[in-house]
Amino acid sequence: MKKKLPSKYKLNGGFFYNDDSLKILKSKAFVKKYKNKIDLVFTSPPFPLITPKKYKNRKGEDYINWFADYAEPLKKVLSKKGSIVIEIGNSWTPGYPTHALIEVKALMKFMEKGGFHLCQEFVWYNPAKLPGPAEWVTKYRERVKDSFTKIWWFAKTPRPHADNKQILTEYSKGMLKLLQKKKYNSGKRATGHNISTKGFFTRNKGAIPPNVFEDFDNFLRISNTSNVNKYREYCKKNNLPAHPARMPPELAEFFIRFLTKRKSLVLDPFAGSNTTGYVASKLGRKWLSIEKDLNYIKGSNGWFK
Repeated sequence: MKKKLPSKYKLNGGFFYNDDSLKILKSKAFVKKYKNKIDLVFTSPPFPLITPKKYKNRKGEDYINWFADYAEPLKKVLSKKGSIVIEIGNSWTPGYPTHALIEVKALMKFMEKGGFHLCQEFVWYNPAKLPGPAEWVTKYRERVKDSFTKIWWFAKTPRPHADNKQILTEYSKGMLKLLQKKKYNSGKRATGHNISTKGFFTRNKGAIPPNVFEDFDNFLRISNTSNVNKYREYCKKNNLPAHPARMPPELAEFFIRFLTKRKSLVLDPFAGSNTTGYVASKLGRKWLSIEKDLNYIKGSNGWFK
């Protein structure tokens, strides 16, 4: 393993490393520099897709083992109260309209290998996703379109740093009516639960959000169609490839606000267009990004123009 870190680019208060992410994370120089210092790893790695891609995507057991290899290196650099948040899509069985659960097996092996705690699962419902898997949705018409991905929140400890007061949303119209009436059907339910109204009518600064992200008025409008256009325009103007699988800035913002403080250090080991770095910078956090393709690193300047 190299003693020196590979090429590093400074960009708007953060740093981009240009090389294979696992190679960098395992390097002695990286571990020495960032051991126990990263407060949030927020990323969306390559999905376990069936169709071959330019980046030579892995499949099946190969994907599971490759992904699990990230557990120990990430654990070394994660701070004591830090979190790892991973967004990953569903996997399908080659030749059949059934789920393969490769992503679930990979995440479970990752969790076991790193000795992590699974703090919570989130679901990102994206109505703008193209119909897929195409063969079974649009050709044979045997399935409906797969329109969500899972987001998994891991940590070294069962109680990492988290503050849901930083991500409060607007109250729904129904809740505003209840707060105004100050009347609710409390008491014992058929299930045996005793519903109390103690503190129920206190009007706080907002509502605690759910763990399902979708398009509705009182929550984050998360959809790939609303991505910041300036990044694409910059790439086009400078003859650079725009990353084909960009993450919505709102998604990164939710977890960065929720799980970090100002000046915390955020890492994205599969940076792509560097949405994570851009949002972290906007929120006053320090950031590190790793990306193998130098053209994507150059294109990420578009976020900061």
